[in-house]
Amino acid sequence: MKTLHGLMLLSCSFFGAQSLPAAEVSSTPPASALFAGGCFWCIEADFEKLDGVLAVESGYSGGTLANPTYEQVGQGGTGHAEAVRVSYDSRRISYQQLLDYFWRHIDPTVKDGQFCDIGSQYRSAIFYQNETERKLALASKEALEKSGRFPRIHTEIAAAGAFYLAEEYHQDYYKKNPIRYKFYRSSCGRDARVNSLWGGAH
Repeated sequence: MKTLHGLMLLSCSFFGAQSLPAAEVSSTPPASALFAGGCFWCIEADFEKLDGVLAVESGYSGGTLANPTYEQVGQGGTGHAEAVRVSYDSRRISYQQLLDYFWRHIDPTVKDGQFCDIGSQYRSAIFYQNETERKLALASKEALEKSGRFPRIHTEIAAAGAFYLAEEYHQDYYKKNPIRYKFYRSSCGRDARVNSLWGGAH
């Protein structure tokens, strides 16, 4: 059965981060982070609200097939998750802050799915790119487990492999198709579930 996420396609910053002056950007290359949190349209829109985030790109990560398509990933056999690559200015926002924000915009209690989308391609994950990120990601998960807030945390923490950009029509989907995006997000129950899990903490 196709998920609502897939069916929405068949029916066819605060709105982006502020850019630094060119001289400043060139002197400090942006850092990047990789996250998977269900529908990449939604997690992209969430991260683009953050001050210090320069760009967010939707794509696929965590699988074995090179250059996968949306259709291949959607069938669930490539091992990839819908993911985002967050480019950020580390002078304005830290990786730790990105981690904290990520947790509060997903449902970490679900294995192989998020909200109305079911399957490993919609799993939640933190893909670390170096040892510092690995330690911070593991520590953040351990802190959440110790808090006793949830009985079990299923979010995967794994070494980052290749990140493949999703097709152009997926990039900034929430801006290109605001009505369809809002209907999908509301119908999927994402915000209602996040609010029930995190309350005002997100």
